[in-house]
Amino acid sequence: MAESKRYISQTELENHKKPGDLWISIQGKIYDVTEWSREHPGGALPLLNLAGQDATDAFVAYHPGLAWQYLDKFFTGYYLKDYSVSEVSKDFRKLAAEFSKMGLFEKKEHGTGILLCIIALLFSISVYGVLCSNSALVHLLSGALLGFSWIQSGWIGHDSGHYQVMSSRKFNRVAQILTGNCLAGISIGWWKWNHNAHHIACNSLEFDPDLQHMPIFAVSSKLFSSLTSYFYERKMNFDPIARFLVSYQHWTFYPVMCFARINLFAQSFLFLFSKRKVPNRGQEILGILVYWTWFPLLVSCLPNWGERLMFVVASFSVTGIQHVQFCLNHFSSSVYVGPPSGNNWFEKQTDGTLDI
Repeated sequence: MAESKRYISQTELENHKKPGDLWISIQGKIYDVTEWSREHPGGALPLLNLAGQDATDAFVAYHPGLAWQYLDKFFTGYYLKDYSVSEVSKDFRKLAAEFSKMGLFEKKEHGTGILLCIIALLFSISVYGVLCSNSALVHLLSGALLGFSWIQSGWIGHDSGHYQVMSSRKFNRVAQILTGNCLAGISIGWWKWNHNAHHIACNSLEFDPDLQHMPIFAVSSKLFSSLTSYFYERKMNFDPIARFLVSYQHWTFYPVMCFARINLFAQSFLFLFSKRKVPNRGQEILGILVYWTWFPLLVSCLPNWGERLMFVVASFSVTGIQHVQFCLNHFSSSVYVGPPSGNNWFEKQTDGTLDI
């Protein structure tokens, strides 16, 4: 006689959402991912944010089909009582399955190869303009071209951080380090840690780091209540300094975006030299050192400090176009307070994103 299924309620599942006791539900089956959270490629934070609830849609969105076969070793033997799926989630899962059958998620590394060639061309022209021309206008354009190469490298870093864009994990890692750390000076490890948290809790004022720019910017009046950032583990105080800066954010937004890369540099260093577990820390630091070797050397080849400043400002400002795009994709969409909910995860993704 077949053994009857054992069920737990949603309330019981919610009791298991601590770092040392972390359960999730996927398609109604309960999994204990406490130990796995320490090895999870996306870090522990996405699992913690969705702990104690259904995480099916996020799992479908973030994992290839091969990942399903590894779930059984985490199965607790329990099923979620009264498990149900919204019509929107049903449509999302059906759409994801159809896209998979059509081969739209298959690796197409020739596209990445072409983009790498474009980046190399832009970078080479920029370096040539600095080293082989005495024209200040050429130097200005060279800075702009370098900025455009950083924009393109950002897309490779983004895509390779989300999924494998090359034929093997090794080549995928090379693409990440080369375009992110070495060329752009931004830790791909920090980016993945930050960006995974952003997508899991898209537009949560307390859990999405991409909305937490206090005291410079406030994307919602709800931030005036001095909310806590659960990503940075600190309070976002709306104090007199924040009040002053936020009151002028409509003037400061674009100038700040021109130099937003400086914050990315700082966050990369803080991440790499923190006590946090950083996968391949040595690779990451070496890549950053490559950037901070070639970029200052290139700038130093310009004839005077005026042109050096012009070159840096031009390269940073052009890259600021991408920062503006990222911000507008989310700042002008719906925001909310509190942790993400797996039951309406897909709805939150669409509510919190514009396609700019």
